[in-house]
Amino acid sequence: MHAPGIWGILVVAVVVVLLFGRGKISGVMGEVATGIKAFQKGMKDDDKPADINTASTIDAREVDKSKDA
Repeated sequence: MHAPGIWGILVVAVVVVLLFGRGKISGVMGEVATGIKAFQKGMKDDDKPADINTASTIDAREVDKSKDA
């Protein structure tokens, strides 16, 4: 098998634009970009709560030790 030529790519692009329209394609691409950004933000946020929880647990233990003394 070989890679499609320029004419094959153009035909597929024209068919896609005729079926979905330019507005729908750009809307879908915008939604995909929003989803990727939300995923990246979620991945960054996953690290922060773990650090906060660990720090609060350590602080709580230190406070409990100081009450016992």
